[in-house]
Amino acid sequence: KVFFCICCLLPYLSIAESMEATDVLNHALNYGIVVDCGSSGSRVFVYYWPPHNGNPHTLLDIRQMRDHNHKPVVKKIKPGISTLAKTPTQASDYLRPLLSFAAAHVPSNKHKETPLYILCTAGMRLLPESQQAAILEDLVTDVPLEFDFLFSRSHAEVISGKQEGVYAWIGINFVLGRFDHAEDEDATVEVTTGSQNQQPISRRRTVGIMDMGGASLQIAYEVPSAITFTSTQQEEAGKSVLAEFNLGCDVEHTQHVYRVYVTTFLGFGGNMARQRYEDQLFNNTLSKNRLLTTQAGMSEDKPYLDPCLPLGLSDTVVRDNHTLYLRGQGDWTQCQDAVRPFLGLHNGTMSPGGVYQAPINFSNSEFYGFSEFYYCMEDVLRIGGQYDSDKYSRAAMDYCSTKWSTLKQRLDSKLFSEQADISRLKYQCFKSAWMFEVLHSGFRFPTNYRSLKTAQLVYDKEVQWTLGAILFKTRFLPLRDLQQETLRQSHPSWLRSSFVYNHHLFSLCILVVVLAILLYILRLRRIHQREQRQAEALNLLWAEEGEALLP
Repeated sequence: KVFFCICCLLPYLSIAESMEATDVLNHALNYGIVVDCGSSGSRVFVYYWPPHNGNPHTLLDIRQMRDHNHKPVVKKIKPGISTLAKTPTQASDYLRPLLSFAAAHVPSNKHKETPLYILCTAGMRLLPESQQAAILEDLVTDVPLEFDFLFSRSHAEVISGKQEGVYAWIGINFVLGRFDHAEDEDATVEVTTGSQNQQPISRRRTVGIMDMGGASLQIAYEVPSAITFTSTQQEEAGKSVLAEFNLGCDVEHTQHVYRVYVTTFLGFGGNMARQRYEDQLFNNTLSKNRLLTTQAGMSEDKPYLDPCLPLGLSDTVVRDNHTLYLRGQGDWTQCQDAVRPFLGLHNGTMSPGGVYQAPINFSNSEFYGFSEFYYCMEDVLRIGGQYDSDKYSRAAMDYCSTKWSTLKQRLDSKLFSEQADISRLKYQCFKSAWMFEVLHSGFRFPTNYRSLKTAQLVYDKEVQWTLGAILFKTRFLPLRDLQQETLRQSHPSWLRSSFVYNHHLFSLCILVVVLAILLYILRLRRIHQREQRQAEALNLLWAEEGEALLP
């Protein structure tokens, strides 16, 4: 029992350790920097890790650096780097505050061996390629003139939504310890890789993630078994949303080969779905009124009865100087029927928008739902955490049918979470139905699925995709530590004991040190070259996701 309790405490002991201030006086620590250049701003994250433990099957123990106040070493600036589309030569000046901040925290004697990655996302993806290239060129040219981090052309790039999704998947699974291949782990899966004559691997089950923001919806999960496609078209569609990669330090070892399905559905976020729904209500009402010469929904005394608004709530939709008047009907079942067409399903064989979806083994899988998945369950319904479709349906149905005046009283009495506001109350009925339909009609999760957890934090902290990015980018670095350890172990004891008596051996020792330094430098160059080849291969593999098919 004592052993069991200690095992239970290990993740929490690890968390406590990661909350401590980073010991910058420890010369054995390594550092890495990732700059997330997003649409609204850019953030720099500084990570650190001790030397690799020598086991080629384990990953680097990368953690977020913390300052002497125990706070994460993170800094954000606004606006986004994409605003420099017409002035690309200012890109390095724009990032200077972030890089100076990182340089001040990383020990100066470690700068030359600290990799720096500048990764741009949504905002930059919207720019023409010529403008993207101009901004990246300025960074590649000017950043090394001022900062002596390990930084090359392949370290600055615009990543696709698919890459961002894979990095998020890597980061969460790393924090949850799902890449630790414990032999006595109960929750395991049999994995087949693309290697010929490779026997299936039994390893710890990873978690899938679903993230619904205001504008888009994203899902990512491991596909352990090889996929059989029914047609050439389906195979092409599948390849565009599947990524296979090796997180291990040696390409010959397949213990860390993962095949991940990841895709983004633009327009399927909670707010955009409601906007699409209102647009259709407005257009259909106008068309119907013209055809029947009626004025339903065009005045307050003849409102359109919206099943997706709480009972008795009055709302308006304004488009092109016309106003549609709505009155909440609060019928959750009707609301489900009303929102389902907006998934763009095709004969029940495709996921939202008609995008190919890789099979999920619902009897042996686990998922985490973030953002709107969590808000829908927690902010108002107060049932966040373990998902139970029956409990969720009853709570949502109850909420929708509650009078609007009563809901406002509950808000004033602080019976909802601190994050809940009037906007959340107004659209909770719609969003709860939308989340349910996305999960069960879109992604086809069984209603009795019990392995979905909705969360805002993992182990009480926000997990950024940048953690997954640096894990992926530095995956070859353990080879350096392993080879150095092998070199140390290969030195026989007579070399140490006899050089005192033989000056020729002393010269030989100096020669060995020089050769070791040269080998180390050559190894670093090979790591960069291999990383660049891997990046090029992934760019071919990870084609940018297509636009969502909106109804």
